[in-house]
Amino acid sequence: MSDFVVLDQDGAIATLTLNAPAERNALTGPAQWDAVVAACQQVQEDDRVKVLIVTGAGSAFCAGGNVKDFRDRKGLAAGTPAEIRENYRRGIQKIPLAFYRLDVPTIAAVNGPAIGAGCDLACMCDIRIASEQAKFAESFVKLGLIPGDGGAWLLQRVVGYAKAAELSFTGDLVDAREAERIGLVSQVVPADQLLPAAHTLAERIAANPGAALRMTKRLLREAQTTRLDTLLELSAGYQALTHPSAEHEAAVAAFLAGKK
Repeated sequence: MSDFVVLDQDGAIATLTLNAPAERNALTGPAQWDAVVAACQQVQEDDRVKVLIVTGAGSAFCAGGNVKDFRDRKGLAAGTPAEIRENYRRGIQKIPLAFYRLDVPTIAAVNGPAIGAGCDLACMCDIRIASEQAKFAESFVKLGLIPGDGGAWLLQRVVGYAKAAELSFTGDLVDAREAERIGLVSQVVPADQLLPAAHTLAERIAANPGAALRMTKRLLREAQTTRLDTLLELSAGYQALTHPSAEHEAAVAAFLAGKK
């Protein structure tokens, strides 16, 4: 894992920090993409982790791609049209797939601007909390581009089709309060309270059994794209795994004993 990602763990809560504040945590190349993917894989394989918080170091959450690379035909923009297609498929598109495969609940603690791929990164998380200093833009069209990292799939699942279309067609920047109004984030807090608020929410989630959390998240993800009868079959299979678990038995015993 490169220096671009810092992955800390506090009990059942892990925090992934994008750590290139001078570059506004831009997702500029393979080292950055691979570091995020590797962190997701590490969290996925650690059964002790129940919640992952994603945030950025410095003043920005993530400024998206490097516009200078587009000008200079470097990075994602390098090569022939066929090569550019593969640059995306083998590069930045690995990040939304890594988050989609991640069974651990995720919270984006958006500390500052989340622009382009940065906005989409926030949408890859299950829940978003914003600092008052946060700003969001699905800004690809402003550069004559399209969201190449899955934004067209992600954003409308967060804010609905019409609002996603408005944000994608205009590229407009919205502040934290507007993001809260349209449902892009669930709460807005002062900058110095962002990580404490994210940790408070993470602790409420982490108080529950880890296996049930992971299965619940997977059911929510599958429910976005599958039929009801198929989801019910998967739910029945998962329930057959949870009923005999020690966590379930302990929770039932505590409930019946009148304990919290």
